[in-house]
Parts: sequence; structure tokens; C-alpha cells
Amino acid sequence: MALSVDSSWPRWQWRVRDGLPQSPSEATPLLSPEKRVQSYNLAQQRVVFPNNNVFHQDWAKVSRRYSSNRICTTKYTLFTFLPQNLLEQFHRWANLYFLFLVILNWMPSIEVFHREITMLPLAIVLFIIMVKDGVEDLKRHRFDREINCSNIQIYERKEQSYVQRCWKDVRVGDFIQMQCNEIIPADILLLFSSDPSGICHLETANLDGETNLKQRRVVKGFSQQEVQFQPERFLNTIVCEKPNNHLNRFKGYMEHPDQSRTGFGSESLLLRGCTIRNTEVAVGIVIYAGHETKAMLNNSGPRYKRSKIEKRMNTDIFFCIGILFLMCLTGAVGHSLWNGTFAEHPPFDVPDAEGNYLPLALGGFYMFLTMIILLQILIPISLYVSIELVKLGQVFFLHNDLDLYDEETNLSIQCRALNITEDLGQIQYIFSDKTGTLTENKMVFRRCTIMGHEYSHQENAKRLETPKELDSDSEEWTQYQCLSFPARWDQGPTTMRGQGGSQPLRRSQSARVPIQGHSRQRSMGRCEISQPPVAFSSSIEKDVTPDKNLLTKVRDAALWLESLSDSRPTKPSLSTASSIADFFLALTICNSVMVSTTTKPRQRVMVPPSTKALATSLEKIQQLFHRLKLSSLSQSFSSTAPSDTDLGESLGAKMPTTDSEERDNSSVCSGSYSTDGGYRSSTWEQGDILGAGPGASLEEVLQAPALGLASPELCYEAESPDEAALVHAAHAYSFTLVSRTPEQVTVRLPQGTCLTFDVLCTLEFDSVRKRMSVVVRHPLTGEIIVYTKGADCVIMDLLEDPACVTDTGVEKKVRKIQARTQRHLDLYARDGLRTLCIAKKVLSEEDFQRWASFRHEAEASLSNRDELLMETAQHLENRLTLLGATGIEDRLQEGVPDTIAALREAGIRLWVLTGDKQETAVNIAYACRLLDQTDTVYSINTESQETCESILNLALEEAKQLHGPQKPDHKLFGFHLPSATPTPASGAAVPDVGLVIDGKTLNAIFQGKLEEKFLELTQYCRSVLCCRSTPLQKSMLVKLVRDRLRVMTLSIGDGANDVSMIQAADIGIGISGQEGMQAVMSSDFAISRFRHLKKLLLVHGHWCYSRLARMVVYYFYKNVCYVNLLFWYQFFCGFSGSTMIDYWQMIFFNLFFTSLPPLVFGVLDKDISMETLLALPELYKSGQNSECYNLRTFWISMADAFYQSLVCFFIPYLTYKDSDIDVFTFGTPINTVSLATILLHQAMEIKTWTIVHGLVLVGSFLMYFVVSLVYNATCVTCNSPTNPYWVMEGQLSDPTFYLVCFLTPVMALLPRYFFLALQGTYGKSPILKAQKIDKLPMDKRELEIQSWRSQQRPATVPGEVQPTHCPGPPAPEHSLRASTPKSSTPTKQEYKECWELPGERCGGDHIRDDPHSGDSWAKFSSGEHLLLEPSRMVASGAYSSGQMNASRPFSRGSHRRSQSSLTI
Repeated sequence: MALSVDSSWPRWQWRVRDGLPQSPSEATPLLSPEKRVQSYNLAQQRVVFPNNNVFHQDWAKVSRRYSSNRICTTKYTLFTFLPQNLLEQFHRWANLYFLFLVILNWMPSIEVFHREITMLPLAIVLFIIMVKDGVEDLKRHRFDREINCSNIQIYERKEQSYVQRCWKDVRVGDFIQMQCNEIIPADILLLFSSDPSGICHLETANLDGETNLKQRRVVKGFSQQEVQFQPERFLNTIVCEKPNNHLNRFKGYMEHPDQSRTGFGSESLLLRGCTIRNTEVAVGIVIYAGHETKAMLNNSGPRYKRSKIEKRMNTDIFFCIGILFLMCLTGAVGHSLWNGTFAEHPPFDVPDAEGNYLPLALGGFYMFLTMIILLQILIPISLYVSIELVKLGQVFFLHNDLDLYDEETNLSIQCRALNITEDLGQIQYIFSDKTGTLTENKMVFRRCTIMGHEYSHQENAKRLETPKELDSDSEEWTQYQCLSFPARWDQGPTTMRGQGGSQPLRRSQSARVPIQGHSRQRSMGRCEISQPPVAFSSSIEKDVTPDKNLLTKVRDAALWLESLSDSRPTKPSLSTASSIADFFLALTICNSVMVSTTTKPRQRVMVPPSTKALATSLEKIQQLFHRLKLSSLSQSFSSTAPSDTDLGESLGAKMPTTDSEERDNSSVCSGSYSTDGGYRSSTWEQGDILGAGPGASLEEVLQAPALGLASPELCYEAESPDEAALVHAAHAYSFTLVSRTPEQVTVRLPQGTCLTFDVLCTLEFDSVRKRMSVVVRHPLTGEIIVYTKGADCVIMDLLEDPACVTDTGVEKKVRKIQARTQRHLDLYARDGLRTLCIAKKVLSEEDFQRWASFRHEAEASLSNRDELLMETAQHLENRLTLLGATGIEDRLQEGVPDTIAALREAGIRLWVLTGDKQETAVNIAYACRLLDQTDTVYSINTESQETCESILNLALEEAKQLHGPQKPDHKLFGFHLPSATPTPASGAAVPDVGLVIDGKTLNAIFQGKLEEKFLELTQYCRSVLCCRSTPLQKSMLVKLVRDRLRVMTLSIGDGANDVSMIQAADIGIGISGQEGMQAVMSSDFAISRFRHLKKLLLVHGHWCYSRLARMVVYYFYKNVCYVNLLFWYQFFCGFSGSTMIDYWQMIFFNLFFTSLPPLVFGVLDKDISMETLLALPELYKSGQNSECYNLRTFWISMADAFYQSLVCFFIPYLTYKDSDIDVFTFGTPINTVSLATILLHQAMEIKTWTIVHGLVLVGSFLMYFVVSLVYNATCVTCNSPTNPYWVMEGQLSDPTFYLVCFLTPVMALLPRYFFLALQGTYGKSPILKAQKIDKLPMDKRELEIQSWRSQQRPATVPGEVQPTHCPGPPAPEHSLRASTPKSSTPTKQEYKECWELPGERCGGDHIRDDPHSGDSWAKFSSGEHLLLEPSRMVASGAYSSGQMNASRPFSRGSHRRSQSSLTI
């Protein structure tokens, strides 16, 4: 029945109130035999009624409950600004302290200064911060007003049409019509799209920074609308989840008038802030508005972090409070004792109105409060403001460092947290992601295995080993493309659908929301056209050279595919041709890649070419282009490709294929390079040279019609680089993805025939399943096929058990295929490649219909939708048939090994936390110098907590034996760090220790409460590698190290899965790479390359820490030194609280005379030059040890301040002791010599003198005299009865004044000068040595640095293979692996531990290859124990060429296992 106007909303309220079932058609949980009813809970669900004539009354009642679309990001209003800002500022206890002093000074009995004078410093500080906050809030207000007043088309119920309104007028339930390139004003459920397939394309750069387009689908049942959407005919009610901040999660259902339901998810939600692309018109209904939208809920702003110096400073301020308390207590007791010495009340002791005198105790208490006011500047209130200004200056220089600017991405460093710059100089642990952080995240197809046959693609490997030639090749190819297709990068105006038909829409620049950060204009000399039009489309990614052996098999597979008919095979075929065809069809279909043209890069291709003749002509024309391209580049490929005359013969010749089963392990690993030519298939080509036939000549190609020139090229836009790499690889073998719609996907075969598959369902990739599946109907056989790709650790467990196969021959073949594929996967992983498995499954029509009904019920569920969807996926993705696997290389970023080596020299421990396979991660670790060939590596893999504990105990015991008697340099919160010196018994250096651990072992550690043992073991390891770790495990590890060891941590990553790790660390750094900007937006700093971390930490981090730390210490010294002058005077004025310095002079002293030098010092001073800091990374350890600012330096500065104040007070006192000068004449020389002493002390601290330093110091001193002369000349009755009139003028005419001003600073600074001189002469500190080196000429400086580095470098171990000379094998690795072998009885599990014995070779790979080799693991009984000995260094000569291929790119990272094992 239809929902009436009067009954619908009361019906919802009645259901909620009485808890009755919703409707007879309530969706049931999946696979449940009984239907359970659910009650609606408006506290957990949102009900949306449409704003049309039918539901208007219900909409009016409900919409007022929800937020409007007006946003307000300001903190204040005009009326609340003053009180609210003051309230926030007084949250700082320092401001409260000074407010308390102001109130005290208003009490007549304890008044020290004039009331207005006491208020002035606090008022200035509050005013400056108030102005800063007000300006920032005003900017936010203007930005909000601009957004709220943006225009949008809203459906008006009375006018029955769309009218233009402001964003702030949008309400929940309104119908919104959006045009192409418009920004979405609210979170909107998509109901109509002008796209015939019901697709709307979004650009989400404003949310996550990703520039590739996303697809959103119209809610099911609304996609087949031929005409415009009519809101008045929308009679449905929407129920969805409450507002939340999960950008990629949304669930709900739409209840129709007949009470049936249609489920929807995030694929139908248009998020606020995104931009409509390639869609003429899109209509939707508002679900969330204003501050309830997902974008606004995620806009939490930068987090406030307290730096380590700030925490240290707060502790020292408490020490200053203690000093102040002792001074005030001394003054109070002294005042009482002084007054007690008089037999009668002295004349200056004035009674009250009744003639009563204060008791001595009460007088002492009043004097205590008076002394607090008098000595208040002992607590440095100006220090907070000075620190903020200094950090702004430091951030300015960070932003303008050209070395931290990346021209390729046009990005420089972003400082999103302004208050922790100094923490960059104190980092002790770095936690890094691997993919996209250490690597480029440019996935390059390298190798593949199909049905157990391995294809090494050696020609493709040769191409990838010449990056410089590739660069020049890409430049020439770019110029060629520009000449061939001049309209490719044209950006014309957007066209809309008219009566004459539809024209393609082109992408235009969107009005993006500004993202905080610094950006430079691209240099004028850079060619903008070389920028690829879409992501993951660089030449190194898209140009794949096919394997010679596989190329001929692909042709046979394509012919076999075309020969299929409607007769379905009775059982899955295991033939090579069918498997190869299915393998490349899976690579082409099982993805979410969008297909567009190069002339309109954002226009999706929907209509595929249908004729074979057109495809053949295209292939011939583009073969010509391809050969012309190769001929122009023959010189650059002279080392790897034959001449052009042999090119056709080499391509057309059929080489005999060699099955992988006939090769030994070494031949599979290395493989001989073929002389096959440089065949290269560009992503932009639609044809393939196979279409021309092996004997096609250049003349035949020239005779082909020129029809292909009119057809645009194809380009692929993927959401991940892995998907792009696989589609590019399939295209290289002429399985070309031509078009994609939600219902169909079209693939062109090598012969030019196009196959259009009906897409029945798509199961997107997620981090839990670690796989993606697509269900299609085969156009030739009509079969329903499931193609699945995913991580090998997941897919291999989902394969059909060979024991279930009735045919014995087929069973043996399946087992052999799986075993050999596993061996190839291990080979790929040892080569540092990312592995993916490809599988398929054929479904019957009945099974699919049953599963589809379950899937529909799961999609319509609201309470446990995610669990039900996961369950449906598990029911589909099982009993798979393995097709093959791929190996994709993720190349290291430039400068990563050097950066890691420098960071380790700096004393920073680097942990790599990655979700990749263990072998892949280990070999990348060797390649980037995270693990060295001389390291002893422990590998722990177990799921049992008991086994994990025993392994940790044994590894810890051996690590202790390996390092001998511990003589740690220092103790780090209970953990003794191992000494780097060799043991007395061994003459050689002890090798470093590395630890490799996986996610399952981490679970055992966290669940078994083994964190302490794990951390103790890591203290012996200079590198830790965590593989197969989840985002939650990453953050847990960071928190564990940060909290238990109390060290400074830094996390760096580039993807959304690194956000939790970045936020958990003391400093989070995001890399603006290929995976969007979510990591950047959650970070404190953002860089574009990992190599920038070297200068950011070693140079800027050191400078920021050194400057700020020494400035803070100087501030404490300055204030204590000046306050003590007033304290010493109390001993000569009866502790009366009077002063010998004018009040205004005291205020000007801190406000003007001594404020600028510390600021300049904190921003510009460089204790060591940049070149020296980069050449000697160990200098960074001074910041790690807090050498510039710690408890010792603080108390030394306090003692120095007390001494200097004594000298500055008593030398003038003894000079004028018997004279008749007045109090201000006595105080003026004291004030002058103290200023000179404090400024000269600052000059002694400055390490790098510039003209700015000199001008500020001299200017501050001269300003003192100018201000004093003017003030003393004009102030006649400023401070009656004692006035400073003409005091300075009189002093300047007295020679004694000059003598005092000269001798006193010399006497005060003489001890510090001698201390610095002795320290510079005999000091052994690395910082002092580096400062001496900086003063040498350039040639001598380089010699000294080389001498320093040669002394620091450890001695070479005898027999050790240096990695710089020969990439030999690594040191033996201890594989502490507890594995669970597969068997037909899954309940039987044996946990086994694999230890490597000294001197034994590795051979674990051969064990793994045999599926029946499980018994060979049990070498020892469970009662035996194996004592580990220190691993021996093995030279490369001990290995034959068949055992280790030295020419492999990642051979140095070969992950070695042991044959011997111990069963626990």
C-alpha cells in the first residue's frame, strides 16, 4: 500500500514506541532458516522522507530534527569572541598565575608597582594572542560564507521545478540536481544519472586527494529511466545509518509503497565536497547535510601535540616556582626579623586608621605576597610568545628549502603541526610503510606463471634495467604522440546534452577546497605535456615487453577461445590454451579500471568496436607506428635489441618452448636472456602486431587503409597501481580492455574479435578478504564464471582440494600445478616482487540464483550488513581452480638506501611495517640497506603463544651470547642496549642483528602478554621488519614502543592504511604519493619523497632542536639573573619590597631590550653547517640525548645566573658604598651592567654570526640608552616621590659609570668564557669537533670528514663480502618458523620451528615444493633441544653459480631457509 500523507510518520513513531515488527517483508539474515524480526530504533537509524507534495507534511516534521546544510567552522561570534577567547587563554596556568599577581597588586597593603604597570605585560600577551586568533577566525568566517552562498539547483515543491538556491538552504530530503563539474553540496543518494548505465563519475580530490575518478551507481531499480527524473513520482521512504565519519562505509535501504525493500551502500552515495565529472546531469536526495556530512565529520583539524621540550620546560618552570617560593619565604622571614630588631616602631612603619600596627607574622605574610609580585618575572611569561614566533620562523625556512621541493609533483614540504618542529631533532625510532613510502608505488609487470609454467619475461627485465634510456624513449614517444594526436590534451569547454544528441564531456579544472600547504609554480622550462593524463600511466608502467614463449601460446589460446560454442564443457578443462585464455581474461576483467580515450581522457568508452576488419586495419596501422618508433630508438636499445631488419623475423619465428617442470631451480631463478628483440606494446595502442601475421612486411602494412587514424587511443584509469599493471600486461598480449559499464565489459582478443561479458556481480577488494571477484556470463559458452584475484596467502587456501577429484591423473596434475605455482611464488617473493594469484570457478545457474538471492538479502539488511556481505563472499569464493600468479615489481624510490644508511648512522632505529609477503619485504629490506649482508637475521613465524614464547627466549639467549658480556653505554628505561664493541674472546666485530616477524606472530605476542620479551629482543636488533601486518597492528606496535620504552617515535606512510600508525606516533609524516592524500591530511608534516626525510631530520631537525633548546635555557637564565638583582637589594632595604630600578625600566627590559636577540637566535643560528650535518649523521645523536637542554644544563644555567647577578649587583654596590647618591642613581648602573652582561652572554652562545645578529644585539643596547635618556629627560613626576628625572644624563657624565660598565660584565662572564675555551680546546664532544671542522677551509674540511668517517666505520670481518663490490649472499638467517602444513585432515596441526645450524646450506624451497614432504620436517623429537651458535660469515665463493645468481636485481636479499628443524 502507498504511504499516505497523514499516516506514514505516525506509523514510524508507533513502530518505534511499541517495538512491533516493521513489515511482513522484513529481510532475513543470510542462510538463516527462520525469519527474525527487527524493530526500528530512531536513535540508531535515520529516516528520510522526500520533500514532495505527497510526503511534505512528514518531511516538515522530520527535517527539523536534522542539521541544516549551513556550515560554521568559526570558533567565535561577535558577542562571544572576547569572553570565549579570554577563557581559552586562561586555560594556560601561566596566564592564570600572572592574573593572580595582578589581583594581588590591587590590594593596597601589598601593592608593589602601580596597578596599571602590573597589568601591562599580561594585557600585551593576551592582546597579541587575541588578535592572532581573531584574524584566523575571520578567515574561516569568510570561507564559510563563500561556501554557504554557493548556488545549487533544488527542487521546489510549489513550482514543480528546480530553482537556484544557496547551499545553506538545502535540507535533508530535498531533491538536488547537479551538472557536470559542480561540487556536491551535501551527502546525496544518487537516484538519476544522464549516463545510460546509471553511472555518475566523481573526483574525490577534495576529500582524499585522489585524482582518479570514482564511479557511483544509481540505486537499483532507478537506472533504467529514459526521461528526466520526476521527484513527484518518488513515493519511497529511506532508512539508513546515523551520521558517521566513515568515508567508505554506508548502508541503508529504500522501502517502496508495497513495503518491499531495496538495499544500497556507499556505491550510491555522493559525498559533499566531491566534484561531478563526465556526467551531464545527476539527481539525488539529500541524506546528510551540513555538519552531519561525512566530509565535515572528518574535518577535525590538526591535532595539538606537546613537544618534548615543552614537557621539559613545564618541569623546569616548577623548579622556578620552587626558587621563587624560597626567595619569597626568605623575604618574609627577613622582614619579620628586621622589624623585630626595633625596640619601638620605626617611623616608616605606619599604623592603620585606629592606630594599630600589624603583627609580625601577618606582616611577614603580606611581605611574602609582596615578594611574589616583586619577583614575578622569574616565571618567563614572554617565553611562550617567543617560542611561538620562533617556530613560525623555523617553519618558514622549512617551506622555502628547495632541497625539500619535488619538481615532478610540484610539491614542497607541508608543516601541518606548528608546535613540534623541534621534535624532528630528537627522533629515536622510525616506523615506515614499504609500498609507496620506500618504493615508488609504480607497479611494473615482471613475471607470471600459468598452470605451473613460469614465464620469466627477461626482455622486459632488460628494458627495466635501463632507466635513463627509458626516459629518453618516453620523451621521444611523447613527442610522437603529440604529432599524431594533437587533440589529445585539448581541454575544451564542457558541452551538455541537447536536442541534437550528446557530445562527450571533458574534464575541466574544479574549484577545489584549499588544502593547507605550500605550493610552488612549476618551473617554466618543464614540459607540461610530459605529465601523464591519468594516474599509473607512466611509460615504465604501461610498456610491457611480452615473453617470447608465452606469446605463441597466447595466439593459440585466442584461437581456441574463438572456437568455443554454446556447448558447455562437462568439467573444467586443464588444457594450456584454455588456462592461458582464462588467465588473461581474468587480468582484463577482474578489476575496476575505467576505459577512456586519449583525446578525451575523462570520457568513458561505452560502445566497443564490433567489426573484426576495423580492428585488423587498426592493428596494421599501429604496427607501422610501432616499427617507426622502434627504428627511431634503435640506438638507445642497441645493447638489448637486434637490428630492425631482424625484427620481423624474430617476432614471427616460433621458438620451441621449454616447460618449467624440466628446468631445475637455478634455471628458473636466473634464466638465460633471449636474443628476442625489443617488442613493446604501448598502452595507447589498440591493435597488436599479431593481427598482421608473422609474415607481414612493411609494404603490406603501408597498403592497409588509413581508417585507424580516426579511432582514438585507449587509456586506463585505475584506483590502484596493481590493477593498472595487470591491465597493461594483458594489453601487451593483445587482450585489450575496450569498454566497461556496470552491466558489461568488452575485451578485444588478439585477432581483433570483441567479446562482451555480462557482469552479474562484483565483489570489491577489501583488506579483510584480501581479494576481488567478478561474476560474469561467458558470451560464447553461456557459463557463469567467477574470476578471482588476490593475495597468494588467501587464494591458495581457497583452492579446491585435489583429493576431491575423482580422476587420479587429474588429481596428480592439480597437485603438481599448485606445488610448482607455490615454488614460483616463493621465487617471485625472493626477487622482491609483489605476488597475486589468479583463480576461477564455474557456477551452475541454480547455484548462482540461490547465491544472488542471499546477496540481495544481505544488501537490504541494515543492522549486520557488513557481516552478511562477508558471509556471502565466503560462500562464493571457495573451491577455486588455480590459473596462475603474477609478479609485479614495485621499484625503490631514488635515494632510499642512502637515506636509510644515514638515518642508521644517526642512531635512529628503523622498523618497516608492511602488509606484503615476508619474502618480498625481506628482499626489499636488503635492497634498501635495512638489512645488511653481514647481519644475523631472526625470522619468527608462529601462531601458538607457547611456541612464540619459547622462540623469543631462545632467540634472546642467543642474541645475548652473540654480543657477549653486556657493557651497555646507557640504560634505556630498564632495557640495556647492546654494546657495539666486540667481545673479548672474538677478534672480529660482532655482526648486527635483524628481526623479521609476521602478523600472526604479532597476534600471539599481544594476546600472550609477551610484549616485554619482544621489546627486549628488539633492543639487540638494529632493524625490525614486520610483514603481513594490519593497520591496527601497525598502530599497536608504535604505541607499544612509544609508551613502554619512552622514546621519540616517527611514523611515515603514504596510504589510508597508514593513518592510524601516523596518528599514534609523536610525529606523523605523510608522503603525497600515488595512494591519495589521506595520510597527508592526518600527518604533522608532509613530504613528497622518502629521501627528503634525511635532510628534514638530520639538518632541519637538528637545527630546530638546537636553536629552541638553547633559547629556552637562555630565557630561564636571563630572567633569573635579572630577578636576583632585586632579591639581593632586599638585604639592604629591610626586606621592604622596594626596588632600586624604575618600574617602567623593568618592563622595558623584558619587553624591548632583551626580546629580539633570543628570537633572532632561535630562528637563524646554525651551530653546524648543513654540509657537515649531512656528511656526519652521527651528530644527530646530540638531539636524541637532549644534550642542549636537560636537567644538567638547566641547573648550570641557574648557577651561572646566580653568580652573574651577584657580580652585577655587588660591584656597583661596593663602588658607590660610601657615596650619597639616590636610589635610582644606584640602580641605573646595575640595570646597565646587567643588560650588557645578558646581551654579551647571548653573543657567546651564537655560533653563526650574520649581519642580522650584530644589528639586533647592538641595536638592543643602543635602544636602552635612547629610551632611558628620553624617559629620564621627560619623566619629571612619573613616580613620586622618587623620580628618575635626569638620572641617565647624570650617569653618562660620570667616569665611574663607564668603569663599572666595563669591568662588571668582564668579571661576570669570565668563568663562562674560560669554560667555553677549555671545552673548545680539550672537549671530546662530536658537536665541538664538527664546529672546529666547519671553521677549516673547504679542502681541509673534506679531508677531516673523510678521516672521521674512516675512524667511525667498523673493521671488516675476515671473509666478509662487501656489498659494494659483489652482491653475494647474505649472512645466514635464523628462520624461527612454526608452520602448519596443509593436509587433507585440517584438524591435525603440528607447530614446527626451523633453526639454521652453523655451516648448513639452505634448501627449504625444495621441501615446500613437494606436497607430501610434511614428514621430512620432523628431524628431532620433541624432547631434544638445539643450542644455537653464532652464525658464521659465508663468502660468495662458497656458492656455485647454480646455487646463487649474482646478476639478479635482488639477489642480495635472498631469503634463506634451513633444512634442519626442531619440533616443539
